[in-house]
Amino acid sequence: MLINQQGQFLKSKIEYPAENYEILKKEAVKCERCHLCETCKQVVIGEGSLDNKIMLIGEAPGAVEDEKGRPFVGRAGKLLDKVIQAAGIERKNLYITNIVKCRPPKNRKPTIEEAKVCSPILKAEFKIIKPKVIVPLGSTALNQLIDNNASITEARGKWYQKGDFFFLPTFHPAYLLRNKNMKKHFWRDFKLIKKALNRIEELKQKNK
Repeated sequence: MLINQQGQFLKSKIEYPAENYEILKKEAVKCERCHLCETCKQVVIGEGSLDNKIMLIGEAPGAVEDEKGRPFVGRAGKLLDKVIQAAGIERKNLYITNIVKCRPPKNRKPTIEEAKVCSPILKAEFKIIKPKVIVPLGSTALNQLIDNNASITEARGKWYQKGDFFFLPTFHPAYLLRNKNMKKHFWRDFKLIKKALNRIEELKQKNK
């Protein structure tokens, strides 16, 4: 796992700048720390709101994401957009990223070592966003962020806490393209996320 029970990331010899998103992105796209850089077209860092404290974290970029340099813009991303829009959420109000920032060959599942090597970028994203709610999308994100042995079918829709972070895992939208009968669970989970987003907005307004 990349995060311990106290909400702390694994220690790494590498630290990315975490004071400014644009500076982080400029440094992150230069990454050549693992062999994935040899087969991918570019590093795909997260995008979205830096202020609303909600992060969606998937597995890794796919072919379309690798081509365009943006997370979740392929078929799975379009499904994600439809669901969050139906739940009354604007994509721009979420920060969306992946565990691994480079596309693995043939869209295979990232290895544990690849996730570890890439974790300093994710750590910097956490420091910038300071998320209150993290949504692991699919088993890879679930296993890397919450529990190595957890099953996404059993863990989805349940709240988990590590330090100051609250996690609500759900299915990866790519899984729903193959298992359309699971969309109703995905929809229910995003209604919970909408409630969390509303609560965060309420607290922001009170603190103004």
